Amino acid sequence: MLSSPQNSHLLICSMRYFVSLLSVIVLSVAAFAQSTPFKQDSVVFFDATRNRAIPVELYVPSKEKKAKVVIVSHGYGFNKGGDNRAYSYLTEALAASGYLVASIQHELPTDDLLPLTGVPQVVRRPNWERGATNILFVISELKKRLPQADYRHVTLIGHSNGGDMSMLFAHQHPTLISKVISLDNRRMPFPRTRHPQIYSLRSSDQPADDGVLPTLEEQAAFGITVVKLPNTIHNNMDDSANESQRKEIIAYVLSFLKE
Repeated sequence: MLSSPQNSHLLICSMRYFVSLLSVIVLSVAAFAQSTPFKQDSVVFFDATRNRAIPVELYVPSKEKKAKVVIVSHGYGFNKGGDNRAYSYLTEALAASGYLVASIQHELPTDDLLPLTGVPQVVRRPNWERGATNILFVISELKKRLPQADYRHVTLIGHSNGGDMSMLFAHQHPTLISKVISLDNRRMPFPRTRHPQIYSLRSSDQPADDGVLPTLEEQAAFGITVVKLPNTIHNNMDDSANESQRKEIIAYVLSFLKE
């Protein structure tokens, strides 16, 4: 049966509407992809040699190929878990800037609590050693799973106890990383070295132990950068930071990464 002119007109209008709707959907998907330039995923790596699970919050940028790698280590959380997601303002900003970010959960509920008495450099050393081993294992796993990333430029970022782990790793494996950014670690001495490059943001309220921070002469000799944040206390470097503190920390970290 032949279609009437009226039916033909309705068919054409319907097709035009469908094409228009499809265009809107495509543009919406493209806009969504642009507004979310990274994929976030919670994964668990397993180190069989230690029979240890290592939860990792992973942020993979849209352009994974040749993305520089950032490993984040949280401050002490009394083994409650989830601390590797407590720096989302920073990890998301880094991923949105094109970095492949792995935020490690170092503490498990079955772990011994961090000793709060005694000489910290002595009694906490096993905790830092475990953390450094976690970092080493995660880097190895990332190379297997995301081989297109740039592992010649790996940066460690650690807050407080996580910063102590990161500094210990820099002492143990200096050739595996290019930079360390400490968010107010207080116990593990900085390596006095030009490689890896060392940076630190310091809080306004909690001083480091003697010998941890390099002197002004050592900072000049080794190109170490130490910046005090007069409006940020030690415990406000995670997601408890206010908007102004977050913007300041992000700006410093991105500037360090680009040097």
